[in-house]
Amino acid sequence: MPLSPRSLKRNQSLQEQAYQALKTAILSGELAPGQRLVEVQLAKQLQVSRTPIREAMQLLEHENLIANDNDTLRVATISVTDAAQLYDCRIALEQLSVAEACQNATKSQLKELEQMVQQAEKLVESKPTQLTSFRLLDLDYRFHRLIAKSSGNPWLVSLLDRVFDKMQLLRIQTTKNNPEVLEIRTEHREIYEPVRDRNVQAAVTAVREHLTASKERVIKEIEQLQQDNQTAQ
Repeated sequence: MPLSPRSLKRNQSLQEQAYQALKTAILSGELAPGQRLVEVQLAKQLQVSRTPIREAMQLLEHENLIANDNDTLRVATISVTDAAQLYDCRIALEQLSVAEACQNATKSQLKELEQMVQQAEKLVESKPTQLTSFRLLDLDYRFHRLIAKSSGNPWLVSLLDRVFDKMQLLRIQTTKNNPEVLEIRTEHREIYEPVRDRNVQAAVTAVREHLTASKERVIKEIEQLQQDNQTAQ
C-alpha cells in the first residue's frame, strides 16, 4: 500500500515531521508489515528531500519499527518469538500497572474506564465489520493505557508506550485475516471491576489471565499465517 501523498508543515524540523508521518503510517497499517520502504518514493510522497526521510527511517529502525533486510528497509514484522517476548513484557508491566491503579486511580479515571468497557460491549453486539474491529483495537489500547496512567507512575506509562507501539504492528499483522483474535468483550470488564473495587489481588489475576489468553491466541494466529505463507510459496 503506498503512503498517501501529503505536504509537511514547515514550523517543525523536516526530520521530525517525516518521522511522525512515517511512524503514524506504520502504526495505522497504511504502511503494511513487511512492505518495502524506498527513500525516493517516500520523499516524493511527503514532498521533502531524501535526507529527512533517511534520518527518520534511521530513528524508526532504532525503535524496531523498521527492519533492515539485506540492505532493504521494510516495515517490521513480528515473529512468534517477538510476540511471546512482547507479551511477557506486557504481563510483567501491566500487573504492576493494575496494582498501582487500584490504589491511585481517581474517580474520573474509573468513570472513563467504565465508559470504555461499555463502548466495547456495545460494539461487539453490533454487526461485525472491519471498522468495528479497528474501533475495538483502539478501545483496547486506550483502556490499557488509561490503567497505566491511573497508576500515577509516568515511567511505567513510558515503558508501556514503547511496548504498545510494537504491539500495534502485531495487531495489524494478526487481525487482518482474523479480527476476532483479540477478545476484549468480557475480559476488560473482568479487569475494570476489581480496579474499581480497589482489589489488588483480583485485578492482578485478571490482567495476567487476560494477557496470557491473548498471547496464546495471537501466537497461534502467527503460526497459522506462517504455515499459509509457506504453502502459498
